[in-house]
Amino acid sequence: MKYRILQNGETIPILGFGTWRLGGSMQPDTSQDRQVITALETAIGLGYTHIDTAEMYGGGHTEELVGAALRGFDRKSLQIGTKIWQTNLAYESVFRALEGSLKRLGTDYVDYYIIHLPSHSIPLEDTFRALNQLVEQGLARHLGVSNFTLAQLLHAQALSRTPLVMSQAPCSLYNRKFIKNGMLDYCQQNNLLMAAYSPFERGELLHHPTLVRIAHRYGVAPAQIALNWLTRHPHVIVYLMSLNAAHLRENLAALELTLEAADLERLEHIELTEDELWPE
Repeated sequence: MKYRILQNGETIPILGFGTWRLGGSMQPDTSQDRQVITALETAIGLGYTHIDTAEMYGGGHTEELVGAALRGFDRKSLQIGTKIWQTNLAYESVFRALEGSLKRLGTDYVDYYIIHLPSHSIPLEDTFRALNQLVEQGLARHLGVSNFTLAQLLHAQALSRTPLVMSQAPCSLYNRKFIKNGMLDYCQQNNLLMAAYSPFERGELLHHPTLVRIAHRYGVAPAQIALNWLTRHPHVIVYLMSLNAAHLRENLAALELTLEAADLERLEHIELTEDELWPE
């Protein structure tokens, strides 16, 4: 595993284990509980020591599964992040939300407490009045945001009494919105992490002919090429998920790939036609 450095000198793994749809979507699904717990335990054993979850995932059940997987490991060696849902951003609700998450996770604190989505009705000032107190109480070590625009991120930074550590956003070879809109540049210039999720577009990206062809040239999986491209960007970490141990190992190996300049250029322009990318 490789790492990024936070503002305070701590490190965070470049690859985090995301948990969306493990244990259900918006409602609990217990049909694969044992498989999910085993996958989480395997991932941690391989070095995926940063796990990202949310109170909304599986109606809270995903946090319970993460908590079950954590029991066999030293808590201090792990970095656990969870997200607060947008309906719980009022001052008093923030405290109740984290209390519930901590109970389901079976831990006394979270390393990263993230606003899942901005609210259009609850003032961000009220939210951060509570979040700042949670940090002071040691219940949340770091704060961050998810799915915020750059303007919303700037507002959040102004309200946080401790430096925000990350802005979570969808990002992939297909989806470069948060690269093109200045979010990544801002994070790089101000020592924040951009935490990219949906790096494979739920698998759709992995069938792109250009990606498949480049992967074949290096004898690796398309996912490894897509992941290598994304993690080449400074200040980026990536959340991914797999129940397959072999795929988890492949993702780690992707960090070690060295791609030729011509292939990197093809990836930068992957939206072009195959004839343009691969001239005869």
